[in-house]
Amino acid sequence: RAMPLARPTRQIPDAAWTTGIREMTEPWKGALGCLGVAVFFAMTIGIISWQALEQPPEQWLLRGRAGALLWERGALRLRALPTGRAAAVVAVGGVPAAEPPPPRDRCWHDGRQFCYAWEEEAELRLSLEPSPGAATECYGVRWTPLRPDVALKDCFSMANISWYGGASIHAQRWPLNGAESPAQPLVSGDLSTDPAGYGPVVERYFLGSTGVTVTVAPDVPLFLSLERDKHFCLATAGRAAEPLRYLLCLSPDVAAAQQLVSLPQPFLSRRSPIWRYHGPEGSAAKIKRGLRALAKRLKRHQLQEGVLALGERGTAVLAAADDAAPGRTRRHEAARDREPAVASPLQLCITLSPYASIASPLFLRSLRDGAPGRWLSLRPGGCSVPLLTTWKGQLCARLNVTSEAALSWYLARARRLQQLLGATYVAFEGAEGNAFLEQAVPPPAELVEDGYTEALAAALATLGNTTIISAGARSSHLPLFVQMSPLRSDWSHAGLKGLIPSVLHYSLLGYNFFIPDAVGGSLPSAAAVDPELYVRWLQIVTFLPVMAFSTPPWLCCDAWVLNLTRRCIQRHRDFVVPLLMKYSEEWLRLGYPIFRPAWWLSPTDPTAFTIEDEFLIGDEVLVAPITEKGQRWRDIYLPGAGQLWVDPSTARVFDGGAVLRNFSASLAEVPVFIK
Repeated sequence: RAMPLARPTRQIPDAAWTTGIREMTEPWKGALGCLGVAVFFAMTIGIISWQALEQPPEQWLLRGRAGALLWERGALRLRALPTGRAAAVVAVGGVPAAEPPPPRDRCWHDGRQFCYAWEEEAELRLSLEPSPGAATECYGVRWTPLRPDVALKDCFSMANISWYGGASIHAQRWPLNGAESPAQPLVSGDLSTDPAGYGPVVERYFLGSTGVTVTVAPDVPLFLSLERDKHFCLATAGRAAEPLRYLLCLSPDVAAAQQLVSLPQPFLSRRSPIWRYHGPEGSAAKIKRGLRALAKRLKRHQLQEGVLALGERGTAVLAAADDAAPGRTRRHEAARDREPAVASPLQLCITLSPYASIASPLFLRSLRDGAPGRWLSLRPGGCSVPLLTTWKGQLCARLNVTSEAALSWYLARARRLQQLLGATYVAFEGAEGNAFLEQAVPPPAELVEDGYTEALAAALATLGNTTIISAGARSSHLPLFVQMSPLRSDWSHAGLKGLIPSVLHYSLLGYNFFIPDAVGGSLPSAAAVDPELYVRWLQIVTFLPVMAFSTPPWLCCDAWVLNLTRRCIQRHRDFVVPLLMKYSEEWLRLGYPIFRPAWWLSPTDPTAFTIEDEFLIGDEVLVAPITEKGQRWRDIYLPGAGQLWVDPSTARVFDGGAVLRNFSASLAEVPVFIK
C-alpha cells in the first residue's frame, strides 16, 4: 500500500532555542507559565470528571437517574447522584468478592441491567425497576448460586447509617444498630419462650437513615443476623442453590422513603382500657364470681369503663361448662340467657389459640369424628399423622390453616363461643412460629417461612374488627389488633426502655393498632413491685391505642397512683383518642404511620436518627417520657427546624430542631409538646 509522503522538517538548533527563551521578556514568561498551569488543571478536572461520570463497567455497574451501583473493594455501593453521597454499602459473601466484574458484562446490550457470573460460584444480576415515586429510584438485586454448596450472604453496613424495621426482638432497640442476633430464619416467634429468637412481628423490609430501603422477595428462604453497630446480613444459608433477591430503593431522605412504602390498615375503634383477670379458674362458677367481683371493684374505684380479659385457660373452663352439649334443654338455655353478663357493666374478651392438647376432648373428638385433617400433619408412607408440638407445656396439635374445612370449623367454633360467653372481643394467642421449621421438617408450599401466621391472620380478619392476634407477618393491612410481646417488670430494654422502640417498630411496619403490654410489665423480675416504674409505664401507655392493666393500681401503689390512673384514662379518652382518629384518617388516605419517630420531622438531622425515648403522634404532638429510674429531668429533642413547640402545662414556646437541656419532669408529670 502507498506510504505517506515524508515532509521535510527543519530542526531548530539547540543554541537558537535556548537563546530564544533567554530573549523572551518577563511578561511573556509569566503568560507561558499561566498557560501551563491552566492546561494542568484542565487535564486534572477532565480526568476526575471521566472517573466520576464515564467510569468503565468495572466501577459503575448500573447507573440510573438518581443513583448508581458501584463495585468497590468486594462490596456493592449505592451512591446518590449527582452528589455522590453514600447511601448503602453491601459487603458480599459466598463469592470471591475481591475479583471485580470484567469490563463487559453479559447484559451490555441492555442499559437497564448488569449481569456477571463468577465461574462455578454465583451470578449477579442488577436491574433498574419501576419506582413508586418520582423522586425515588429502585434497583433489583438477584444473586443466584451456581453450585449447591454456595451460600449467599449480603451484609449491609451500619457505618454512618441507622437501620430500622425487619424483626421485633427481645430488648427492642431503635435503631437496629444496637441489636445483636445470630443468623436464624426471619420467622415470627414467641419471645417469652425463646428470647434469643425473633419476635411476633416481622417484615422483610428495612429502612436506612440515608433514604434507602431494602425489601426482600416473599419466597426467599431468608436468614437474618444482626451484629451490633457493624452490619445486618441477609442470607439463604441452609437451603441449597436458593437465589437471594431483594429490591433496593433510594429516596431523597428517610421520611420520603418511608412515606412510599407504608401500608394503610382499616380503622379500628377500640379505645377502652383492658383489665386482665387473674382470679380463681378452678371452675366456671369460680371464674364468673371472680369476674363479677373484679367488675364491682373497678366500679367502686370509679374505673367502670373498659374490658375484662380472660386468659385461654379460663376461656376453656367456661367453654366446657357452657358448651351446647347433647341433652341441654331449652329451660337450661333460657336460664343461661337470663343470667347477668359476667363482666357487666364492662365488656368481656375471651382468649383462644390454634392449639389443642392431645388429651383434650376437642382433639379426641376430632379423631373420633374422622376429622384428623383439622390439624397440621405429616405423611410418612402416605398416611396422615398429626404434627405434634409443645404449647404452654403440653403436647398439642395445631390447626391446619391450609384446609378450608378446618378453618371453617375453627371460625364457627370461635363465633359460637363468643356468643355463648357474651364476649365482645376475641384474642388469639399462638399465631406466631412455624411448627415444621422448629422440627426440621419440610413444610408444605403454603406454609414456608411465615405462611402459617399470614394464613391464620387472613382467616381471623373475617371475624370482624374486634379481633386480637398475637403476631403479624404480611398482615398489616388486615383489621386486627396485634398484641405486643410481654415485657419484664424492670427499667431495662427488656422492660420499660423497650416499650417506645417497640411502638416505633410496630408502627413503622404498618401495625399501628397494637395493644402494649400491661402497665408495669407482665414478666416477673427479681425486684419487688416498683411504684415508680408503674407510674412511668402508665404515663407512656396513656398516649398509645389501648391502655392495658394486669395489676390494678390499688394493689401495687398508694392512693395517689389510683387517682393518677383515673386522670390518665380520662386524658386518653379526651385528648389521645381524637388524635388517633384524626391520624387514622390520614393513615387510610396516605399510608403514613400514626406513631412517628423524631426523624419524621427532621429527616436529615443525624441527631434525630438515634432517639429511642420520644415519639410523635402524627405531626403535632411530641411525647418525651422519663424512662430512667429516679430521674426527674431529661434532655428533649424537639424536631422540625423552623417550627415551634408549646408546653401546654406552662404555655412556654420552644424552637424546633434543638435540644432542651435538663427539662424538669416530676414523678406525676410526662413532658408533652404541641406543635
